[in-house]
Amino acid sequence: MNVTVDAAKDHKMAVMPVGKLLFSMSLPLMLSMIMEALYNVVDSLFIARLSEKALTALTLAFPVQLLVVSITVGTGVGINALLSRQLGEGNRTGAGNTAMNGVFLAFLTYIVFLLFGLFLVKPYFAWQTGDGEIYRMGVEYLSICMIWSVGSVGQITFQRILQSTGRAGLSMVSQLVGAVFNIIFDPLLIFGLWGFPKMGVTGAAIATVAGQIIAMGIAVFFNIAKNEDVRFHFKTFRPNKKVLGEIYHVGVPAIINQSLNSLMAFGVNFILIKISATAVAAFGIYIRIQNFVFMPAFGVNNGVIAIGAFNYGAKNKRRIDQTIKSGMIIAGSILAIGMVIIQTLTGPILRLFNASPELMEIGSAALRIISLSYLFVALTLIMQGVYQALGNGIYSLIITLMRVVVVLIPALYIFAKIFPLHKVWWAFVLAEFFSTLTGAFLLKRIYREKVSPLKTIQAEA
Repeated sequence: MNVTVDAAKDHKMAVMPVGKLLFSMSLPLMLSMIMEALYNVVDSLFIARLSEKALTALTLAFPVQLLVVSITVGTGVGINALLSRQLGEGNRTGAGNTAMNGVFLAFLTYIVFLLFGLFLVKPYFAWQTGDGEIYRMGVEYLSICMIWSVGSVGQITFQRILQSTGRAGLSMVSQLVGAVFNIIFDPLLIFGLWGFPKMGVTGAAIATVAGQIIAMGIAVFFNIAKNEDVRFHFKTFRPNKKVLGEIYHVGVPAIINQSLNSLMAFGVNFILIKISATAVAAFGIYIRIQNFVFMPAFGVNNGVIAIGAFNYGAKNKRRIDQTIKSGMIIAGSILAIGMVIIQTLTGPILRLFNASPELMEIGSAALRIISLSYLFVALTLIMQGVYQALGNGIYSLIITLMRVVVVLIPALYIFAKIFPLHKVWWAFVLAEFFSTLTGAFLLKRIYREKVSPLKTIQAEA
């Protein structure tokens, strides 16, 4: 049964002050994403104590793990934007159909990565490295993560549905429980503590997928028992081509956009391993620290998508303006703090990973140089959230194409040929600068086309 548009006007995303709303929605997401990033960092901290080759193996596996997240999150962006807009319009029936079709897409995504885990992990590592030890550990770790990736795909999908309906706190709880489980069981299974078997990288993979499956189970429970805006009907569900098309209208560009980050990680690894395995390990440390810093800003990005989409559906220009401004201020503050911390604590950060003298030298240059781009990143993250909230994922894709394909990979390849290693990291700063310029141009354009006309609509209402 549909509710009326008047009921939608009483929703907290329509009435709560935007700054307070964005902070209240983003804070649980920030905390849960920080915990998510933290257990990835902790995972690497323990693995680094096995050996530098073990850390290199996990870094080579990372692009495929990131691809799982990228496709699921990209689909989730489509679910988020459509579902939030339907709630803004007062269409709960449509929101329920969107959620069910989103779950169907998540299942198909898992099947793809299950097949990868069964048949393609060994060729993937054989292509990247000739080192037998790195190959063995990488295959052990990635096979488990892919075969049991149902937890990763499922938790992201059901958490996105909670976030889309303004229940970010419940999403946070599910993610925190899974992350805490992973953090506790990582050392137990890697090193064989407290009577557990010593399993090395296999133990790290088991702890990771178990935590993800637990988080998925909790998110499913919360959606069924606590989410009044969405009703699930698994027995009578049939895929709806129209809804799937609308999800992918925003979701496909977001999937490609997110997957380009996986391509970036793969391309950087491929270039760096030609220089040294230690350079790959240094990049692996940087990526994990970057995720730890970026995750809170991604929480703000998700809040901007949900609030922006809701108020675009409600045709409220003033609240869209406030969402953009507040999002940039909060995300900019977070990444500015992150940049300062990395610049001042580079040495202690690397020592946490048991870094050798060579890894200390390479890693210090990487962390200090790349982190200079963080203020550019803050602006592009919020701009991409605005595009997605307004139903135009193509613009978000254009920014990522500019960063990864047009600038970063070519510049990194050229820099690696003509400069010493400590200078190749400037390619990252260059890429973020040009993607920010592109993003500002596109933001001005989409604002003029979609937000400015809402003045007239409001005046006539």
